[in-house]
Amino acid sequence: MTASSRRLTQQDIARMAGVSQTTVSLVLNNRADAGTRIPPETRERVLRVIRETAYVADPVARRLADRRNRILGVFTYEAVFPPGGADFYHPFLLGIEERAEEAGCDLLLFTGAGVSGPRRIFSAESRVRLADGCVLLGRTVDRDDLARLLREGVPFVSVGRRDDAGAPVPYVGADYLPAVRALVERAVDLGHRRLAYLGPGAGAESSADRLRGFREAVAATGSGGIRTPTAGRTPDDLLDELIGAGTTAVFVEAWADGVAIVRAARRRGVTVPGDLSILALGVPTRPVRVGFTGFRIPRREMGRRAVELLTEVLESGGTPQELLPCEPVDGVTLAPAGCRTR
Repeated sequence: MTASSRRLTQQDIARMAGVSQTTVSLVLNNRADAGTRIPPETRERVLRVIRETAYVADPVARRLADRRNRILGVFTYEAVFPPGGADFYHPFLLGIEERAEEAGCDLLLFTGAGVSGPRRIFSAESRVRLADGCVLLGRTVDRDDLARLLREGVPFVSVGRRDDAGAPVPYVGADYLPAVRALVERAVDLGHRRLAYLGPGAGAESSADRLRGFREAVAATGSGGIRTPTAGRTPDDLLDELIGAGTTAVFVEAWADGVAIVRAARRRGVTVPGDLSILALGVPTRPVRVGFTGFRIPRREMGRRAVELLTEVLESGGTPQELLPCEPVDGVTLAPAGCRTR
C-alpha cells in the first residue's frame, strides 16, 4: 500500500520534510522537549508539508489497527441550513441521518471551516480525514477536490452524478434523462410542437443531464425545441421570447423561474396552462402555491443510498455509481396545446 492510497502518517510527513518523526510530533503539538529547540526554518518546512498535504493527526492510530471510528463525514459545498426557509438539502440530510443511525455510525458535518472564498475539502484547516469516509453534498463539486480524493484513496460518495475526475467518481444521483424525456413525450402527445427549455443547462452535471434529456426527446419526437438562458433576463423578457417563438410548452429547470413566468403571464392575460403549459424539472426550495406538472427528485432516498454505498466502499472498495428514478408529478400546469382556459 502506498502513501497515496492510505491515510498519511507522521512518518510520511517526516520523510517529506526531511526530519525525524519526533520533530513532526513536537511541531504538531506546538512544543519542544526539554533542551530541544526546533529551528524556525525546520518548523516552517514541517508546517508547509502539513498544509500542502492537508494532514491531520489520525485518531484511528490510537485504536486497534482493524477498528474504525464509525464516523461518517458530510462535506457541504453550499450552506445546508440557509436562512429564509429554503430546504433543498433537508431531505438529503434526513436520509443520510436515518441510514447512518441504522448503521450505528455518527455523523460529522464538514463545511471547509477557516477557508475564505469557495469551500474546498483540502485546505490548511481541513479535517475531513477525521471521518472514516465522507458524503459530498453540493450542486457543483470542485473537480480538483474529486481528483485528489481519488488519488489519495479517501473513501467518499457524491450525492449527484459526477463526471470522471481523472478516474470514475462514486456517486448516487437522480436519473434525469428518462424523467425529462417522459415529460416531453407527454407534452407532444397533447399536441405541443413548439417546446422551450428555460435554464442554464450547463455547469452542474444535473443541469446538463436535464438539457440532454430535453434535446434527445425533442429530436426523437420530431418537435421543435429552443433553449432560453435566464441569466440577466426579466420574467417579462422571457415571456416575450417564448410567445414570439410560438412556444406552447416550456420546461423550466428551476421552480423559481416557473413561478416568475406564471406571475408575468397573469399580469398580461396569458393563461397557464391554456396558452402556455409549464413543466418543472425539479423541486421547490420554498413552499409555493403553483402545482407544477413535473417530477419529484428522490432526495431522501439519495441520502440513504449514499450512506449505503459509502459503507460498501469502506468494506470492499470499488467505485459504485447509481441513478435513482424520479417520480412523475401530474400537477395542473400541463394541458392540450391550444386549449385556452378562462
